[in-house]
Amino acid sequence: CTTFNILAPIYKRMDSENGRESQNRANWFSRNEKIIDRLLGDRSSIICLQVWLGNDELVNMYEKRLGDANYRLFKLARTNNRGDGLLTAVHRNYFCVLNHRELLFNDFGDRVAQLLHVESAIPFLQNRSSSYVQQQSLIVNTHLVFPHDHSLSIVRLKQVYKILQYIEAYQEEHKLGPMPIILCGDWNGSKRGQVYKFLRSQGFVSSYDTAHQYSDSEEDAHKWVSHRNHRGNICGVDFIWLLNPDKCRKPLKTSWNEAVFGIMKYLLLQVASLPEENAFALLKADSSDDRITYSSFCQALCQLGMVHPDRVNSEEMEDLWSEVDHDGNGAVDYKEFQRCIWSPKCYNQEEEDDTEIDVAEGSIVTFEPNDETFGFTVKEAVLFPPEVEKGMWPENYSLSDHAPLTVVFSPVRMPCSPRTPQHP
Repeated sequence: CTTFNILAPIYKRMDSENGRESQNRANWFSRNEKIIDRLLGDRSSIICLQVWLGNDELVNMYEKRLGDANYRLFKLARTNNRGDGLLTAVHRNYFCVLNHRELLFNDFGDRVAQLLHVESAIPFLQNRSSSYVQQQSLIVNTHLVFPHDHSLSIVRLKQVYKILQYIEAYQEEHKLGPMPIILCGDWNGSKRGQVYKFLRSQGFVSSYDTAHQYSDSEEDAHKWVSHRNHRGNICGVDFIWLLNPDKCRKPLKTSWNEAVFGIMKYLLLQVASLPEENAFALLKADSSDDRITYSSFCQALCQLGMVHPDRVNSEEMEDLWSEVDHDGNGAVDYKEFQRCIWSPKCYNQEEEDDTEIDVAEGSIVTFEPNDETFGFTVKEAVLFPPEVEKGMWPENYSLSDHAPLTVVFSPVRMPCSPRTPQHP
């Protein structure tokens, strides 16, 4: 599986002038021919491209060469005629596409996502009864909004939340059993951000970090890079996320609330430069009994720029309040503020994996303890050019301002794991 932001010619800046590569056919034609050469050379069964499209000739180039190589192509442009979009190519020899959906965020940045429901073209695993186990997967390709400033962190988080909500709805609609989920794309955020933490709290693993045995620690946060942005900064933002069906997962809404509180603390501490006591004072506003009220809580979220349909909406504000008002008395004291916002207990996915979970009636799906499905192990993960794997960006690299990431997965039989039930 390969993910690659190929930098459409309309966005590629020329070195010598203020113009764009789209004004020079020879340049963009040659560069994209080399990109396709590399993609075909990697022989990935699934290719996810971002910042694709741009002009008819470029579209035809990819359609012709990938089509001739026996790929089935799915294209999705960004909304409001932004001039670029997504391309997902599935090799017919390896996967059959059972269904595909288009997700339009209709938000700031006009971002989109693709969801493909695929099945292996050749059965490769049998269960104990010698019948073939389910060999279907869900694949997502997306490109999140660029964080031009700190206020867009919540927008990026909301886009991922929408993707996971959509996946849940699709699984429920089609009554799907447990299966691997692979999320590919340009996430426009590093391992230090809330999007990374949010996906980790949902049981997803970064395939590249798994292959290279990198942890979530600060020490391993900058071991590799995949992008040099228009400001000249280098960072690791391109991921292929894997969620196997044996992972126990907390309710999606719980992970969302925790991530929003994480952004809230960042804005209070790093942007507003407020220490703990002053942050509490901001949240309680002019409350006379030294407690945060729902009204002052909402007012503070507005002041922090977090309230908007693309960010936190009114229903989600009520959910956040229910989470922070732990005892349900209509007010939040200093201890509750510390517990949920300032010093929340860190979530450890590995500890959660060993926890026995009681699946309540009415949750999405239940399975018997001996049910089997298949998942993937990460066999290999490679970034190109090799210098980026050491955290450096070579000046002579010209394919894009992103590095392609290719991951080799190996199928493995595994038990099903039920999901933690959603709270009513």
